[in-house]
Amino acid sequence: MHISLETFLILAIILTGFVGLATAKNIIRSIICLNITQTGIILLFLSLVFKPGMLPPVMPTPLAAMVDPTPQALVITTIVIGAAITSLALMMSIKIFHHYGTLDWNDLSRREG
Repeated sequence: MHISLETFLILAIILTGFVGLATAKNIIRSIICLNITQTGIILLFLSLVFKPGMLPPVMPTPLAAMVDPTPQALVITTIVIGAAITSLALMMSIKIFHHYGTLDWNDLSRREG
């Protein structure tokens, strides 16, 4: 099986996000690594459905030459949901910092209640 350079780099981005998520000791770093992983997965999905020479579905062209708009709609939905989750996670991290005074996962896990 042959893996293109673009696919290899995208998989490296996803792996970087997962490693960062597993090793992050700060909540903000965890949120950033989650966003890196999400971006890599979106890029992987788009690279898998890419077909060179296809035309956008907004122009009156033959159906055989049009690209399928479903993956694009799914990716846009994923980006919007990801932005909402990121903003919610950042707001929750602000509340955690105001309540506990730290954003370190280890300090938070050692506290009671």
